[in-house]
Amino acid sequence: MASSSESSTSVDDEVRQLYERYQAAETDKERHEIALEMGKLDGRRHAEIYDALEDE
Repeated sequence: MASSSESSTSVDDEVRQLYERYQAAETDKERHEIALEMGKLDGRRHAEIYDALEDE
């Protein structure tokens, strides 16, 4: 259970960093690239959720 919490915390940190980078981005291209990273992270987060549900 601790690993799930630790994983969640690291993902939250990554989300926060990506959001800060997105807000600081100066061009649409930068924002687009960061948005793609956010999408990958979101996909990873969803995969972890589905894996946890299958284990129940």
